[in-house]
Amino acid sequence: MFQSSAMTVHASSILDEITPEETTEGYAEDTSYNILRGNHLNSGTVKVQRMSSNEIAIYGLTQCHHVCDEVYLYLYLERKVNGSYGTYKSWKFTDNNVTSLSRGLNVIVPSGTYYRVRGYHAAKDGVKESTSTLTQGILIK
Repeated sequence: MFQSSAMTVHASSILDEITPEETTEGYAEDTSYNILRGNHLNSGTVKVQRMSSNEIAIYGLTQCHHVCDEVYLYLYLERKVNGSYGTYKSWKFTDNNVTSLSRGLNVIVPSGTYYRVRGYHAAKDGVKESTSTLTQGILIK
């Protein structure tokens, strides 16, 4: 005898589909060291953290081995729309004759999607050395 029963199946929300690009945590960070130990640039770090249902905190750091003529920190806040990330806001910071450059920002954002931070870090002392960073996306809901 064969029995059949009805089962309701609900389509999964895009927000429920966590990919390796995202995390279920409210915080993500990435640090990148200069691939070949550079003479000037040591590392770059970016962080993103959920503060509330419509606010995130982002942070970036470019660290040098010594005082450099110019130090660069570019931060790109990326937002996931229709399954792919694109730049939502960006900031460019530079400083002269320093060993590091860091910035922290709180940003009001629309809720209901993922956000991540991409960083560009560079140091110039005659020759310019650079690296990049990218956090996983965090859900702002």
